[in-house]
Amino acid sequence: MPLLKPLTHTAKDYWELPEGQRAELIGGQLYNMAPPSRIHQELVSALHWAIRSHIEKHNGSCKIYPAPFAVNLNADDKTYVEPDISVICDRGKLSDRGCEGAPDWVIEIVSPSSRRMDYSTKNALYSAAGVREYWIIDPDRQRTTVYRYSEDDAPMIYTYDQEIPVGIFPELKLCVADLI
Repeated sequence: MPLLKPLTHTAKDYWELPEGQRAELIGGQLYNMAPPSRIHQELVSALHWAIRSHIEKHNGSCKIYPAPFAVNLNADDKTYVEPDISVICDRGKLSDRGCEGAPDWVIEIVSPSSRRMDYSTKNALYSAAGVREYWIIDPDRQRTTVYRYSEDDAPMIYTYDQEIPVGIFPELKLCVADLI
């Protein structure tokens, strides 16, 4: 008896999701996204404001987008993710549909349903795609794990009350405790 072939989804399926349904397309599989918690949204809002203010103050050319914002990670129409925060410094990657290629900096805020995806699957995806810096902010553990792929450094773990230097913006330091 033949085995059933798993359903493989495409970019077409991703873009034809019903209005308001959020999902990510990874390896041909659609992963539904649970609604974010209040603390999750507070962090997204505060991070967006702090980073955007920094970019504007320094007349930077980078753009910052909070989720929902589609990132066609490898610009190949096979992997669409929606990071909580995406910072893109190459405006040539921006299209009406989102970002076509790897953002320079991605921040994910862990929720109980996204823990494995954020720490494992997305970590590997972002590293392979060329993301320069990836932060995983974990409210349950009150810590932030920082990967600086462009520097090939080991990950650094910061508690909420520590200042975190931003690799792509050397003059910026963020303290998560100050944001919430």
